[in-house]
Amino acid sequence: MITRRQSLAAAAALAAVLAAGPAGAQEKMKVVATFSILADLVKNVGGDRVEVAALVGPNGDAHAYSPTPADAKTLAAAKVVFANGLGFEGWIERLIKASATRAARVVASTGIKQRKMEDEDHPGRIQTDPHAWQSVANAKLYVANIRDALIKADPAGKSAYEANARAYTAKLNTLEREVRAAVAKIPADRRKIITSHDAFGYFQAAYGIAFVAPQGVSTESEPSAADVAKIITQIRREKILAVFLENITDSRLLKRIAEESGAKIGGTLYSDALTDAKGGAPTYLDMMRHNVRQLATALTT
Repeated sequence: MITRRQSLAAAAALAAVLAAGPAGAQEKMKVVATFSILADLVKNVGGDRVEVAALVGPNGDAHAYSPTPADAKTLAAAKVVFANGLGFEGWIERLIKASATRAARVVASTGIKQRKMEDEDHPGRIQTDPHAWQSVANAKLYVANIRDALIKADPAGKSAYEANARAYTAKLNTLEREVRAAVAKIPADRRKIITSHDAFGYFQAAYGIAFVAPQGVSTESEPSAADVAKIITQIRREKILAVFLENITDSRLLKRIAEESGAKIGGTLYSDALTDAKGGAPTYLDMMRHNVRQLATALTT
């Protein structure tokens, strides 16, 4: 038989559980990342203390994204907003103003050595390549910036954020060794490919595979017929082996280039966005491993 004391104790325990549920949920700090790759990095550093929303989701193109009223509401509710910077999210300033958010704003690429290049559509104008995450060394700087921003916004989570950042950086160190080992097995004279847009400049600088693209650093610009003809001539002249598609761009142009040049389709690379959970690159680590495997396979067989 249950005594009155036991009954009261059980009721008190149940009340404590019910009270802890909503409180525990509210303890998660709401943060926003502008696109899926950055959101994954934030999740790895934030762990259980953060609730991360990505504005541009899996397979989405942040270059050409149009924010929605729902995005403004998401920003308004956030405590921290993480952006890549380097001109990647041309729409973010308008969205922040429209949302009237009071969230702390963090540029995750701060401190990275920027890659500069001439704007092919405007000769003489220099533009910044925003795709800095394509170098694993740069991704480690992103992680450090994310860690510091989360600690500033949530000082009570300092030890957790530091531990998460250390653990994830160790995984990035392993990834870096894997990428370098895979590229080292590709003969030096075969390390050149064609891809949709110029998203792999930091990868090229870090690991020594050359990328030629009909589009510039943004997918918003369309290559001219002369640009395409020049690339086809280059493929034939330099005996470039493979053409790679991207998950965020229309594949028809590259398929046409492959047909006219004789280069083979080497597969799909992930540049500006992760896939969903069913795809080949649901995380940053998966994305980089997938890309280097695709490159190694196409350039060594």
